[in-house]
Amino acid sequence: MAREELTRLTGNGNGGPCGKDDCPNVYRTSSGSIVVQGDVSTAFQPPEGEGLVEIPESVLKEAVRVLGW
Repeated sequence: MAREELTRLTGNGNGGPCGKDDCPNVYRTSSGSIVVQGDVSTAFQPPEGEGLVEIPESVLKEAVRVLGW
């Protein structure tokens, strides 16, 4: 799946202190699932095929606001 196929829920993508595309963000897929972009976390070892990322609380709050949850 390409990034262009996702709906970006957070950030405006217009640059800023973290650049155009490298900020932590939350995206929605066409099937309604959520994709999270963030810093790799080593909090614990996830099961095979899974990964952990950290995102700021503000990013998650923005995504919830956009989704109307």
